Amino acid sequence: MIYNRIMIFGLPGSGKSTFAVHLAHQLNLPLYHLDKYFFVKNWIERDNEEFLSFQQKIINQSQWIIDGNALGSLEMRYARADLVLYFCSSRPLCFGRLIKRRFFKDKSIQDRAINCPENLRPRLIKYMWTFDKRIQPLLTKLHNSYPTTPFYKIRSSTDLEEIIQTFSNLSSAKKHNN
Repeated sequence: MIYNRIMIFGLPGSGKSTFAVHLAHQLNLPLYHLDKYFFVKNWIERDNEEFLSFQQKIINQSQWIIDGNALGSLEMRYARADLVLYFCSSRPLCFGRLIKRRFFKDKSIQDRAINCPENLRPRLIKYMWTFDKRIQPLLTKLHNSYPTTPFYKIRSSTDLEEIIQTFSNLSSAKKHNN
């Protein structure tokens, strides 16, 4: 199976942006980090209609990797995706990564809007800590609405390694057939 439209979402600090960058390089697909477009600057949210219009332009393309949550528009991405990856590592692990990212941001991952520096606000911690509980009803709805869309939960490094191996095999097969 060749995946051309991959949606990645999940808990802050779960590794989704890091994986998205890796996957975009491996599969040679355009990558869009939603936080770059959701915020204007200084963590001020963009106008919702403008943000939705931007996303619509992306998902209408034939190839993309979209990294980010934006739960209010999750379905528009899910409906077009060939593959959905849900990163849901343990909350303590995600919290530790948020702390690490605050002080040691990987500069190769350009997933933030201009003038939106890494921070560790209580709002972000609460968002991360309650994410699973809030997303479950929406996931149930999406699974029922799009039952044929492949969906994988990435809960651990073992799950992540399995997905990486799958994409390595797909990438090798693609190169071999060209």
